[in-house]
Amino acid sequence: MWDLITQGGPLVWVLLALSFVATVVVLERILYFQRNRVHVGNLVLGLANHVRKKAYSEALHEAGRAPGPVARVAHATLMRHHLPRADLRDIAREAGQLEVPRIENNLRALYTVALIAPLVGMMGTVMGLIETFGGMQERAGFSSAKMINDGVHECLITTAVGLMVAVPAYLFYMYFLGRAKRMVHRIERAGIEMVNVICDAREATSDIVSFGEEVAQARRENTQSIKDKASASQDK
Repeated sequence: MWDLITQGGPLVWVLLALSFVATVVVLERILYFQRNRVHVGNLVLGLANHVRKKAYSEALHEAGRAPGPVARVAHATLMRHHLPRADLRDIAREAGQLEVPRIENNLRALYTVALIAPLVGMMGTVMGLIETFGGMQERAGFSSAKMINDGVHECLITTAVGLMVAVPAYLFYMYFLGRAKRMVHRIERAGIEMVNVICDAREATSDIVSFGEEVAQARRENTQSIKDKASASQDK
């Protein structure tokens, strides 16, 4: 490896720097997605149980304690549970949009490394070939096939190193991009479900008639029936 670095020229150090940047980004993204893993169904089910009981403080505490952007979107929606459905839907959408930059953080840097590394490798190869054939012209009478092969071999090192950096960087970029899209989909799903849970619990509560109201209604009906009987007897 050290021979490849020394033979490839100064641009190999640029490729090594790009490789270091890609490695740091990959490790950071792996830790981010691992740290923010959460089962959306279980989270929404637990919050829905609190919402149906009108225990919004417990629901807010559970959403604030859970990690990840899904829990933050649910928390933002629960904080404004008294608003109408349309407003709650807008709040959930806005909270989800605020999480997208965090989810896609550093992915552009990884894509840039995958795009630039082959170009840097080709640049090193072209510069090496120019230097090799320039030296052959200066020593026209002493050039040999071995000298040409050694020069071309050294020139192609940068292209090989550039591809070795670019291919893994692009594969990791596609992998993280897929995970980011799935997480955004889960955020949208959680926001919609939380809005539905809050509004359904609110409507169910408004349709329920309390026991006291039922007793009062029965008393009024009994009193009215007694009055009707009394008035009927007086008419007779």
